[in-house]
Amino acid sequence: MKNSFWNNRKVFITGHTGFKGSWLTLWLNSLGAKICGYALKPASKKSLFYEADVSKGIESNFANILNYKVLCEKINNFSPEVVLHLAAQPLVKKSYLKPLDTFSTNISGTINLLESLRYCKNIRSIVVVTTDKVYKNKETKDGYRESDSLGGFDPYSSSKACCEIITNCYRSSFFKNKNLKIGIATARAGNVIGGGDYSENRLVPDIFRSIKEKKAIKVRNIESTRPWQHVLEALNGYITLAESLYYNHKKYSEAWNFGPRSQDCRKVKWILSEFQKKHNFDIIDTSNHINDHESKTLNLDISKSLKKLSWKPYLPINEAIQLTSQWFKQKEGGKLPSQIIKDQINYYEEKKLFQSQSIRDHIQ
Repeated sequence: MKNSFWNNRKVFITGHTGFKGSWLTLWLNSLGAKICGYALKPASKKSLFYEADVSKGIESNFANILNYKVLCEKINNFSPEVVLHLAAQPLVKKSYLKPLDTFSTNISGTINLLESLRYCKNIRSIVVVTTDKVYKNKETKDGYRESDSLGGFDPYSSSKACCEIITNCYRSSFFKNKNLKIGIATARAGNVIGGGDYSENRLVPDIFRSIKEKKAIKVRNIESTRPWQHVLEALNGYITLAESLYYNHKKYSEAWNFGPRSQDCRKVKWILSEFQKKHNFDIIDTSNHINDHESKTLNLDISKSLKKLSWKPYLPINEAIQLTSQWFKQKEGGKLPSQIIKDQINYYEEKKLFQSQSIRDHIQ
């Protein structure tokens, strides 16, 4: 289904080889966008990028976000109207093992991108993807608002908080020229789940690895609470924000939360129990053997996005788990990952359309 805004729109996506980047690329490609992707090669042949043939129909570049010269060249040659910046080192556990790589990729990579875009003539909309972990965590049940203090205990979280400050700096210093009509905003989503995520030390990928290998899953921080959501919910936020920035850069150039409903913020052990209803696997709780700090409680207040962007979550956590489980079962059954994703995107679009129509009918 073609979308009137995205059809033939020139879109530059960093991190298009990653989990979220692959889903986003496939979605925007289905909407008719002209896409240029820029990212490192996937670390393994077992990646969604290869499984779903994400590079089909787009310009795909394997290059490092830290290579400023190459990045500038690709951006200038493509001349995008919309940029979605997803390239990152996205794992908390890995950030403790490789802090220098984490800070370099996430901070310097963002600076390189924004600096490159200063000289891009056609750019209108820039979405910098950060995380729900940018906030100074006070371990409360209340959801964090966009106006709350930034923090970041671990290297990953603090690097993403730095990205927020850097983006705000570039917005204020270089993109506020009255002659420019460039919108630049940050997007803070929750803990995404969905088919095709093969990351190490992430709960859902670890579950399906344990199932396939017939080994018990080792789980850290089993009592921790996180804002779980299906990957399509976060991507819908990024897409909605990019469109809004294009049409009104002054109104929407700020930070935005795209989390789940408050009732969908659940403990790790609850998520595990829901997946155990659908799959057979055992659990080993390693919480007492963890040395690295991770937040116990995390939640996002999404009232601003609900009110000002008219964005909303459409998939309750039970349905997000069902779609994720369905993805892996269908893949094991021989269905093409690209077709599974296409079907789930269509399902999500139909659900959005149905709920929007129901609201309009109720008002009338």
